[in-house]
Parts: sequence; structure tokens; C-alpha cells
Amino acid sequence: MKTVFVTVGSTRFDELIESVTSSETTQVLKFRGYERLVLQVGKGSLLPDADSCAHLSVEAFRFKDSIAEDMKQADLVISHAGAGSCLEALGAGKPLLVVVNDKLMDNHQLELARQLHMDHHLLYCTCSTLTETLKNMDLSVLQPFPPGQPKNFANFLDKALGVK
Repeated sequence: MKTVFVTVGSTRFDELIESVTSSETTQVLKFRGYERLVLQVGKGSLLPDADSCAHLSVEAFRFKDSIAEDMKQADLVISHAGAGSCLEALGAGKPLLVVVNDKLMDNHQLELARQLHMDHHLLYCTCSTLTETLKNMDLSVLQPFPPGQPKNFANFLDKALGVK
């Protein structure tokens, strides 16, 4: 069953959960062949139930000890732009669509997503452009993120955030 895994990490990002479970977005996912939506909702106030989306089967949870298995089973990962979540999805070799929380002040997440996008490792959008991005996305342009180089990732973060 073609699966989308959505993660907000340890944060609260209800707008992402609302956007990805909207009728318009789930119709686009269904049209693209996805049948299952697994949501990690973190500290948010929303916890959609199994029949909350007419077009897809839904599973939702707040936290687990590890989301590695959820990522492994996913055909697409939709994530907030936290560095840890991005690195975990990229490390799992999964196509990644990052949704930047444009409501955050001093938005380093946008800088990180933009740099990883420029290097062809992920696609990114905001909640307001999520449906359109899903409709038009071309996952074939994505390139694997080089594995197992913590120093390289640290340097990459420094570059993305303008530290060096």
C-alpha cells in the first residue's frame, strides 16, 4: 500500500496536519496513487482518527521511541523543516517534501530547506502551497544525500545557516 509518512518532530505544527488532511490535499495524494497516510502529530492539538479522510486510510500518533520503521515503510515523507527530521528522512533514502513553518520568527528552517533543495536532496513548500506542490512535484529530480558524514553535515548546516 503506497504510504505517505508525515512528521512534525517534537514540535506543535497543527497547520501542517490540517493542510495534509484537507480534502483537497488528500484528493491529490489519492490521484498520485497514495492510499495510506501515517501522521506523527507531536505536541499538537489535532489527532485525526482513522476515518477522518475520505480518500485515504489514516493512522495517527503523537510520539514513538523511534519513527525509523515508519520512514522505512513510507513511499514519501512530508516533514517539518527541523534538521533532525530532515536528516533522518534523507538518511533513510526516502523522497522528502519539507513543509516550512512560515509562522516562526528567525526562520532558520527556511534556510536549511532552501539549501537542501538547491542541492537537489528535497522539495519544500509552506502549508499554503502544499497541495499545489504535491500536484506538481517531480520526485525523479531528487538526489541521495551522502550518508554517514557527520562533519560534512555540520559543515552543510553552517553553510545553510550562514555561519561560515
